[in-house]
Amino acid sequence: MREIIITFHDFLKFRKFHYRIDSNSINNLSMTSNPDFSLTCPIPIQQYPHILLAHGGGGKLMRQLIDKMFLPTFGSSNQVEHDAATLQLNENKIAFTTDSYVVNPLFFPGGDIGSMAIYGTVNDLAMAGARPLYLSVGFILEEGLPIQTLWEIIISMKIAAEKAQVKIVTGDTKVVDKGKGDGIFINTSGIGIIKHNLTINSLSVKAGDAVIINGDLGRHGIAIMAVREGLEFETTIESDSAPVADVVLELLEAGIEIHCLRDLTRGGLASTLNEIATAAKVEIEIQETAIKVLEEVRGACEILGFDPVYVANEGRFAVFVPEKDIEKTLSILQAKIPESSLIGFVKQTSNPLVTMQSRIGAKRIIDMLSGEQLPRIC
Repeated sequence: MREIIITFHDFLKFRKFHYRIDSNSINNLSMTSNPDFSLTCPIPIQQYPHILLAHGGGGKLMRQLIDKMFLPTFGSSNQVEHDAATLQLNENKIAFTTDSYVVNPLFFPGGDIGSMAIYGTVNDLAMAGARPLYLSVGFILEEGLPIQTLWEIIISMKIAAEKAQVKIVTGDTKVVDKGKGDGIFINTSGIGIIKHNLTINSLSVKAGDAVIINGDLGRHGIAIMAVREGLEFETTIESDSAPVADVVLELLEAGIEIHCLRDLTRGGLASTLNEIATAAKVEIEIQETAIKVLEEVRGACEILGFDPVYVANEGRFAVFVPEKDIEKTLSILQAKIPESSLIGFVKQTSNPLVTMQSRIGAKRIIDMLSGEQLPRIC
């Protein structure tokens, strides 16, 4: 059955809504019920019989997948959800994490799938306050991938590992039939050592904590989208993909009492803060004017109908610290990235949620991402 897609533009919000009409019923449309006529809007429902791209987008559907399938099957009663698991081995405390990377295109302004695979796993370890040490790498290669492309990715990974001061110590390679792998998929796992006594996770967040982010938002997602869709801007928007372990370790060495660290990848700032608010049972109130977004990124988001707080990043994190450590934290972060800023505070509440004071002074609820804004970006 062929489908005709009619797209209506909401020019005030730059949104698109897709209505699918059975082409066989075009000539028979009327105000009465027609069994061959249906309108659908791509808004996620609660239950799906099959996996959708949105199940990997960092929003509500991914949350359902984790809560209803993965955690009940693999989790333990005392497990705390975080970017990396912390494990006690004899007298040593370590962090252990794994992640997979499926970006399209493979190369983009500011990075590529290889460097991103290294930085992403290193950053997950850093979110536990660990010093990254060792990585494993697994390649799933599609038949027909140019050897030159693979070599460029390998060299990029080598350079990224050296920059992040980690060693790739083991790995695996598999090849799948042409059309089954979209070029290359990469999985990396990492181990790091924890040298502090802090408990850095969502459950440590408390009322009065400050919320600070280490730079501007949205560049990674928009950089990917610009290349993928052939969009041209006055200046090239580059991804923020970068390792952050060094600055996190500097915060710890400065004696800052870090309560929580989370990187702002899939689902962006909004989904990350919602996960933390739900786990800690608090309200997180942020200020729109305090969130730094480059003008070209903001303009692209307005044209495409995206909200920067939901767009993925690859070198940005949120850190929760007590009020006494705000000035010291900002000083360290702004020395690395001047756009680092204090964006809000944690408040006690009986109803966990995230709210934002807008530029005009209105207060609105920031919900977790529904659906998938930008597929295949990390």
